[in-house]
Amino acid sequence: MESARIIATVARIVRDVGIAEEIAQDALVSALEQWPRSGVPERPGAWLTAAAKHRAVDLVRRRETYARKLAEVGRTLSEESYDPEPSGPGDIDDDVLRLVFTACHPVLSADARAALTLRLVGGLRTDEIARAFLVPEATVAARITRAKRSLAKAGVEFEVPYGAERAARLGSVLEVVYLIFNEGYAATAGDDLLRPALCEDALRLARVLAGLMPEEGEVHGLAALLELQASRFATRTGPDGQPVLLADQNRSRWNRLLIRRGFAALERAGDGRSYGPYALQAAVAACHARAVTYEETDWRTIAALYGRLAAVAPSPVVELNRAVAVAMADGPEAGLVLVDALADGTALAGYHLLPSVRGDLLARLGRTAEARAEFERAASLTRNARERELLLGRARAAGSQ
Repeated sequence: MESARIIATVARIVRDVGIAEEIAQDALVSALEQWPRSGVPERPGAWLTAAAKHRAVDLVRRRETYARKLAEVGRTLSEESYDPEPSGPGDIDDDVLRLVFTACHPVLSADARAALTLRLVGGLRTDEIARAFLVPEATVAARITRAKRSLAKAGVEFEVPYGAERAARLGSVLEVVYLIFNEGYAATAGDDLLRPALCEDALRLARVLAGLMPEEGEVHGLAALLELQASRFATRTGPDGQPVLLADQNRSRWNRLLIRRGFAALERAGDGRSYGPYALQAAVAACHARAVTYEETDWRTIAALYGRLAAVAPSPVVELNRAVAVAMADGPEAGLVLVDALADGTALAGYHLLPSVRGDLLARLGRTAEARAEFERAASLTRNARERELLLGRARAAGSQ
C-alpha cells in the first residue's frame, strides 16, 4: 500500500528509480526485523518512509558528489521527522505524480513505460502485468529491468514535465492509470476478485491529472470511465466474495455520487463525435449507468460505441466486447459469429473471457454440452480463484440442463 509513495520519495533524493525501489525494499526488511520486537508504529507508512529516506541520504553521502547532493536535499529534508501522510482519500503526494511521469519518459518504449509504472506505482507483480498486456512474464521482467537501466543511463530528471513534453508522455500515463484500475477491478490471481486499493489509487491519479490538464479531453474521458466503473464496485461481489454478473447486480446500490461525477467528467471530455478511446469506453459505461434495469440497457448504442472504439484503438478485446453487445442487440447467433472469428486467431488464445463469452452464447442457444466445455476451458485459463469458482458453477449449471 505504501510502496509507490516510498519509492517516489526516495527517487526524488537518489534520482534513480531502480535504486529507489531497492531502498524501499530494504526499509521493509528493516521493519520486519524491528516491529516484532518494538511493535508496529502508530503510522507505519511514515515510519517506512523515514527509514527509506535515511538510507537514501546515507547513499548520497557516500557518492563522490556528496557536497552538491547533500546541499540539494538538505533544504527540503528533515532527517528527524516523519513525512506527513496524505490528508484524505482525494489527496495524493506530488512525488507519486513525478514518479509516474518519470517512468513514462520518452526514452523508454511504450510497453516499457507501462510495465515500469505498473511495477513502481501500482505495486503489481510481474505476472499481473503480463496478464494486462497478454504477454509472457519473462517478457515483462526483461522490460522492467531494461527500463530501469535506460532511465539511469539517460540521467532522466525526477520531475513532472510541462508543455509539449508533458503532452508527449500523457498517452502512456493514461494507459498506466487505466491498467492499474483494471487490475484492481478484476484481479489476475489470488483468492479475491477485487483489489480496492489499486482502484482507489488509479482513481486519485485520474482526478489529479484532470485537474492538471483541464483542456485534455482524454484525461476527462479516463476520469469519467473510472468514476463510472467504480460506482459498481460494491455490487461486483456477494457477501461470500463470489463475483456477481452485471445482469444480477442490485443497481440501487450503485454509487450515485460517482455516477454523477462520471457524467460530469464525460461532459468535459468534449463533443461526443470527437471522443478518444477512454471517452468512448466511458460512454459505454454511461449507457449501463443510465439503465434502471439490465433489460433496459441500450445495447445497440453500446455495440455502435464499440465499433467506433475498434476503429480508433483496434484490439481483439474490444472486438470481443463488441461481440457481446451485438449478441445482446441482435441475438446470440449474431454474436457467436463474431466470437468464432476471434477464436480462429491466436491473440486471445490464453484469454479466459473468450471461452467464457462463447460458453454464454452457446448456453443461450441451447447447445449446453458445448457451453459446459467452454466454461470448463475458461475456468482452466483463469488464475483467480473466485472467477474459477463462478465459471465451474456455470459449467455445472449448463451440464444439468
